[in-house]
Amino acid sequence: MATRLPASRAYRAIWRWHFYAGLIVAPFLLILSITGAIYLFNDEINDALYPAQRFVAPHGIGLPPSRLIGAALHAHPGSATRIDLPPAGTRSAIVFVTPVRGDALRVAVDPGSGRVLGATVYSHTLVGFADEMHGSLTIGTLGDRIVELAACWALVLIATGLYLWWPRGRRGLAGIAYPRLRAGGRLFWRDLHAVTGAWALALIAFLIVTGLPWAGIEGDLLKRGTAALGIGYPQSNRTYAAPVSQPMKAALGDAPWTMEQAPMPASTPAHGGHAGHDQPRGGRDDAAVAGSDRIAAALARNHGLTGDYRLFLPNGSTGVYTAYTYPDRPQGQRTLYFDRWSGTLIREIGYGDYGWAAKAIELGVQLHMGNYFGLANQLVMLATCLAIVLLVFSGVVMWWKHRPAGRLAAPPKVAAAPVRGALVILLVAALLLPLLGASLLAVWAIDHVVETVRRRRVPA
Repeated sequence: MATRLPASRAYRAIWRWHFYAGLIVAPFLLILSITGAIYLFNDEINDALYPAQRFVAPHGIGLPPSRLIGAALHAHPGSATRIDLPPAGTRSAIVFVTPVRGDALRVAVDPGSGRVLGATVYSHTLVGFADEMHGSLTIGTLGDRIVELAACWALVLIATGLYLWWPRGRRGLAGIAYPRLRAGGRLFWRDLHAVTGAWALALIAFLIVTGLPWAGIEGDLLKRGTAALGIGYPQSNRTYAAPVSQPMKAALGDAPWTMEQAPMPASTPAHGGHAGHDQPRGGRDDAAVAGSDRIAAALARNHGLTGDYRLFLPNGSTGVYTAYTYPDRPQGQRTLYFDRWSGTLIREIGYGDYGWAAKAIELGVQLHMGNYFGLANQLVMLATCLAIVLLVFSGVVMWWKHRPAGRLAAPPKVAAAPVRGALVILLVAALLLPLLGASLLAVWAIDHVVETVRRRRVPA
């Protein structure tokens, strides 16, 4: 018995950390899994909820972008920032309008007739709410940090859960590969929790790892790190930045992951005799709207793009037209910048120009969102989301049944537990994930204070 004590202590110590990780992560994993499951089927949901705005009668050659933007602005006065041109003749075009009053609108327009089909506020739609909830809990930067922290602790949950599940001299597969459904009480919930986690572990880890590039702190570290190593945003394009240039995501509000920090080029106002002629920034720019037709024609004629791309209008006299494709398979990603005055191509960046790390991240993002393999990809990711929901629910039930009578308490602390290997792993993870490292210190400090207070209350 004495020889098995250290292993028992290690097991109970890991269990304690598993408890803490679950306590921190559970509610947020529940939110992320439900909202993620919704967003997996964003097109299908929007098609079902807004069919009149999503589908149009078949037509031949569509109207030029300026006509579609003009129709949207006539129905909803304001300024236009972007138009999404549809991939097929039975889909509507979407014009992004900042109205004179109220929230930003996405206005659906029939590309064949120019008829306005309706408008939505993205955050007020089911998919839009799920998207914002999934990324930032709808509370901006603070929410983004909370989501990132939950993702980091979910990795701790996975590692400790794998240790607790690992069979140690047990015979048979019951409770390891399949749950003992006829078992009662806590054993049933333990099996359900452990087996579900074992089968879904790799996919859950994949979802977390491929989601972290979008996080505020870890995502920024990845962008800067891959760029510095020459394996992210293409080095050959860094010299194109103007002396003072906004990153693409900040300038446009939307960009592929690899291009988020790409420096925006600038138009030269001297082109076409426009020296010193400053267009209003943030207001209606009829010249930019009219010029979109020339850009669309150049995209079709010289670059083979007749639809299924996003076209951003220039902002101010030095702004540029930006067109980019964002297909389900990232190999088709292309970003093109055009001078607003001359209409000439400033530069084009494609997936082939990305570094290997950026290519891998873009591939992971599309798999994460259920896009790459179509319905099969969606169903696999949906099953993973449902597994997370089941893990959270079964974990809460199991803890509730095992908690000290009448108290909400963590498992007791184990003195001198031999978990040096686990500590080394946590230290390395903390260095790679700074938010995790900071939270580990916070949890350790809180736990130390609680234990100190508890010991002082116990009579000698």
